Formats: sequence, structure tokens, C-alpha cells
Amino acid sequence: HGLEEELARAVQQDLGDAAHYIIADVREPANCERIVQATVAHFGRIDALVNNAAVVTRSDLESTDAAMFDHIIGINLRAPILLIRAAVKAFTTQGTGGTILNIGSINALSGAPNLLAYSAAKAGLLTVTRNLANALGTQGIRVNQLNPGWITTPNEIALKIREGLPEGWQDNVPPVFAPTGRLTTPEEVAQHVVFWISDASAPANGVDYVVEQYSPLGRNSAKLSL
Repeated sequence: HGLEEELARAVQQDLGDAAHYIIADVREPANCERIVQATVAHFGRIDALVNNAAVVTRSDLESTDAAMFDHIIGINLRAPILLIRAAVKAFTTQGTGGTILNIGSINALSGAPNLLAYSAAKAGLLTVTRNLANALGTQGIRVNQLNPGWITTPNEIALKIREGLPEGWQDNVPPVFAPTGRLTTPEEVAQHVVFWISDASAPANGVDYVVEQYSPLGRNSAKLSL
């Protein structure tokens, strides 16, 4: 939920002691350490890290200045590395291994004309995933990445309305974007997250798993009969 404490508080109220939140700017290395330490202090241990914090900023080559690029890379790529470092320290101390799941994007594989910096960061995160899977696998630490496509998050729904789409646009998406007739929901992505951080996905390591309705390599529609 970013830095929106009221949203985090609502989750804690729903889940009780099963949830604990820390408000922190993950661009700061000390905060990444603090998040992991607070998790261990509250739950007694840490078994998994899900790197989901991200910013999505529209940008093309002309509009991507140094400040914007550094901001997006700082949150979408640098922060996950800092959090992984902190989590691996805890995993090592516990001596029981652990699981890391990075939330990437279909843009890590295909890019988008108006998401240059975001796509670059998610592609970088995929390289980090593969690198650390190789480096940490012998320690019993698995590192995988989910690459979701278009997801109907509240922010995405609101953004598209601000950009000119009508209310309820998400219920009338053309088949080229959603062959099944609807977009993927955050709740469906969460189900994938649960699988990949659980023992049910073992021993998979270094996997980039696409949560989308068509191949990222493109679609070849049936040709018209002549």
C-alpha cells in the first residue's frame, strides 16, 4: 500500500495478529533492514519476501529525465535488492532457507512505448532474479519472479478514467487485451503469490512466470479462409 497507513491499518484490522505493518520509504537502506528486523521481531522468523513495492510512471524517451529515471529505478529495482540483502541475512541466521518472490511485469519481457523507465526497471529485476537464484539456490533460498500483465488495481482503474475512459471501462475491454473477456484481478495475482512463496512451488528456482492471457511472444490469429 505504499506509504498510505490507513490502507495498511485496514488490512491489519481484517487479519488481526496475522498481519503487521511498517511504514517506511524503501529507497533508504536502513529502512529495508528495519522492515525485515521488525518482521522477525513480530513473528519470530521470516520465511518469505515478496517485493511488490513499485511506482508506475508514464514515460517515453523524451520525457524520461535523470531525476525520473533515478526515482523509478530507486523504488522498482534498487529497493528490492536492498530488501533481499536484509532478508537473506535473516534466512542465513535462521538456517532454514527461504523464498523470495519479485513482482515484475510483462513489460520486463516486451516493454511499452509509454513505460520506458518502468519497463527497464522490471527487466533489470528479472536479471536480478535469475542471478540470485543461481547464487542462493545452494543455500536453500529460492528466488522467482511473477510478471503480471494488465491488472485491475484500484489505481489502474482510476488512472484510466482520468485519461478519458468511461466509468466501468474494465468491464468492456477489447479481446485484443483480454481474450477471456475480462482483465486479471489483484486477488488472482495474490493466489499466484501464495503458490510461489509456499512449498507447493518447490523446488522451482529462477523462474519468471507470466500471469497473462496470451503469450508474451505475441499472438498469431487464425487466418481468414479465402
